[in-house]
Amino acid sequence: MSLDELHLRSGKVRDLYEVDEDHLLLVASDRISTYDVVHPTPIPDKGRVLTGLSAFWFDRLAGIVDHHLVSTSVDELPAAFQPHADELRGRSMLCRKVDIVPFECVVRGYLVGSGWKEYREHGTVCGLALPEGLVEAAQLPQPIFTPATKAEEGEHDENVSYEVVVAAVGEDLASSLRETSLALYAAGAAYAAERGIILADTKFEFGLLDGQLVLADEVLTPDSSRYWPADEWAPGTSPPSFDKQYVRDAVTSAGWDKQPPAPALSESVVDATRQRYVEAYERLTGRSFDAWLASA
Repeated sequence: MSLDELHLRSGKVRDLYEVDEDHLLLVASDRISTYDVVHPTPIPDKGRVLTGLSAFWFDRLAGIVDHHLVSTSVDELPAAFQPHADELRGRSMLCRKVDIVPFECVVRGYLVGSGWKEYREHGTVCGLALPEGLVEAAQLPQPIFTPATKAEEGEHDENVSYEVVVAAVGEDLASSLRETSLALYAAGAAYAAERGIILADTKFEFGLLDGQLVLADEVLTPDSSRYWPADEWAPGTSPPSFDKQYVRDAVTSAGWDKQPPAPALSESVVDATRQRYVEAYERLTGRSFDAWLASA
């Protein structure tokens, strides 16, 4: 059986496959998107970095909330997938099926990106008032929960208020989403700081399994998070990053208007981006990237 016969759908980065009535296979490709548009140039090994880091964080954060990951080993995949083991190795996650909550659960600990732009204009981030006098990349007085809608393919996520989440899913679930997201961010940021890395912001996705909240999709990867080297961070500047901000900067400085189609990436941008992703994996996990590939 071909993978095409098992394929359900594809997102900007991940491809989703049917396994059985209780499980799905999430396969992280090497595609990269900026401003919700996929570039035609892949980043070699990017999908394997995302999978390895997600597996690391799912395990590390399991004491806060359960997750959907079952295994990243191709040896544990059903027989239908075994002819494709080499293709799937290091980039596939066997996951329990969950009912996805239709919001991106964003947590911001620093003033950067669209938050910095809004703050300069209105003194707020996603409508939340912040103290006066903050500068770009400043650490916020405390992390803030700024949810967003989950956009359809080709559309942009839209920031919404906490009250919109309450209206959609109820007070109890909305409160759980907020408190769990803030707890996950705090744990991730504290650990990253021990490794000399600042977790500036991130987004989580959750699902419901038998009525219980579980962490889903990916977690604390360079695709879903903004990571900075702590020794190069200074308030009032735009720090270098281990995430796809490097690609955003490259394509916008080249004049792209952020509208489809996305431009191809130069060899130097591809190489530098891969290096940043691999370094993020190795610094955060304390393990070589090659060792992860050998164990997958």
